[in-house]
This record gives sequence, structure tokens and C-alpha cells, in this order.
Amino acid sequence: MNDNEPELDPVVYIVIGRVWENEEAAPQDAITIQALLTAADDDDAVRKTLESLSAQGYAEAELDQIGIMDGEPDDAIYEEAYQDALEGNVAIVTFTG
Repeated sequence: MNDNEPELDPVVYIVIGRVWENEEAAPQDAITIQALLTAADDDDAVRKTLESLSAQGYAEAELDQIGIMDGEPDDAIYEEAYQDALEGNVAIVTFTG
């Protein structure tokens, strides 16, 4: 990198969807998730999210939306997840109930 070029912050994606813990689960048994991660592009973000959900034992997933975070979130729920994403991890926030 050229010393005169400004250092760019990594792009943090947010992927929103639903997961099920087993294949026979009913639609109402879905768990809403939001994944925060860094990725090269949308396709890479979707792939990494699905791989992470599978590694965490979810049997089914439906991803509904993808977007780019506009800076660090103000909501305390996402602060740690955002930092995890900046460190190269896929941070999964689940919403149950």
C-alpha cells in the first residue's frame, strides 16, 4: 500500500434471515437472525453466512436481505457483533420469542 493513500475501513455486511434447528421444523419455529461480517462482495457475504450457520448446527436457512453497515452501530445489541465482524468473524445475532 502506498503511504500516501488513506486506509479504507473494511466493508461490514449485514445479512438478515431466518433459521431452523431441524429440517422438520414448522415455519413458525423459525429463529430470526442477523449476521454481521466482512466480505469481498454480496455473494461472498451470503456464502460465509450460510457456512457459519451450518457450522453452528442450523439445518435450514432463508436469507431475506443483505446490506452494508454505514459505520459502527449505535445499538448496544450490535456493538460486539460489529467488532467481531471487523476481526474477520461472522457474528450471528439471534432473536427468539
